[in-house]
Amino acid sequence: MLNEYQVAETGSFEKKIQRKEYRKVYAKIKLLIYPKLRASPYFGPQIKKLKGELKNIYRYRIADYRLFYIIDEKRKIVFILEFHHRKDAYR
Repeated sequence: MLNEYQVAETGSFEKKIQRKEYRKVYAKIKLLIYPKLRASPYFGPQIKKLKGELKNIYRYRIADYRLFYIIDEKRKIVFILEFHHRKDAYR
């Protein structure tokens, strides 16, 4: 698609997601979530724009986990920032 976004992972995200406990979740993220973000990173039932100081960050809800990202509209890139369990996500 011509207007499709690219997905880029930050170094901190890559380091965290390589841990053994996240392997299955990461496989699902790549298979199911990244295609959705490429097509429409702004809208969806699992997507929410954060507020306040974090107003430029979006979160994608994946069961008990949260995937955080920002969007570079000029370059059409979704930068994956972090991935946390829900209980640790907003500290």
